[in-house]
Amino acid sequence: MRSAIRMAWGSVGVAVVVFALKLLAWWMTDSVALYADALESIVNVAAALAAVAAVVFAARPADANHPYGHHKAEYFSAVLEGGLILTAAILILQEAWAGFQAPRGLTLPPEALAVAVVASALNGFWCWMLFRRGRALRSPALVADARHLMTDIVSSVGVLAGITAAAATGLHWLDPALAALTALNILWSGVHLIRESLGALMDEAPPGEDLAQIRQVLSDSAQGAIEVHDLRVRRAGRRTFIEFHLVVEADMTVAASHVICDRIEAALRAEIGEALITIHVEPEGKAKHNGVLVL
Repeated sequence: MRSAIRMAWGSVGVAVVVFALKLLAWWMTDSVALYADALESIVNVAAALAAVAAVVFAARPADANHPYGHHKAEYFSAVLEGGLILTAAILILQEAWAGFQAPRGLTLPPEALAVAVVASALNGFWCWMLFRRGRALRSPALVADARHLMTDIVSSVGVLAGITAAAATGLHWLDPALAALTALNILWSGVHLIRESLGALMDEAPPGEDLAQIRQVLSDSAQGAIEVHDLRVRRAGRRTFIEFHLVVEADMTVAASHVICDRIEAALRAEIGEALITIHVEPEGKAKHNGVLVL
């Protein structure tokens, strides 16, 4: 968890530096598109701070009021980040519209282009780090921050291409046009992020490949049982919640069935990491013949 908190604070530092660089590039060029890019970086700073708060809160151990832990706090951070992204998109569209109504000349000094490229390169490196560590730590807040940075990188590359073309051709409308396209890309990213985060808050089932992985582990590790049915899986941050009914022979002792349960739990945790597993043992007369057959 300390690693996740360090990564979250790292995001704040990177976001501040990138914002300063983009602001400098805009000041050197007076480009609407670069101004739009800088506005999105303000959102990056706010989102990174929200991620820090969420990761710190999610690290709190379970207590009497939250017996299942505080892991879902990271999803609230992701929803907030999605809302901030939508706000940035609206602001950028306003600036783009103003640029269409009153086009202005654009200069592109090599120094400004270099500053913008450095900002994008820094974002790209940190985005890769966030994706890698966020997935390893199963941190929704860090992964959401990484996805946001990915849209920022795509937008920045498009902006640089657009302002270069506008400066080279004299077609000044390309500058606000690229700003508007940037806003639409950001808008899509915000909607997608909010949709995923709300799905997690509503205990949406994990992807099909993850369920298939769990079913395979159950089939391979439940020797001595007959079947597994009524399998339910949800996730909250780094923790996976798994519930199912385990059918065993009617004359099996409690101790023997407990050995099977222990073996299943160990195999699941070895495969998927932190998990809270609830197993309801039933006699063979309760078999439904439509769940996971034990190999």
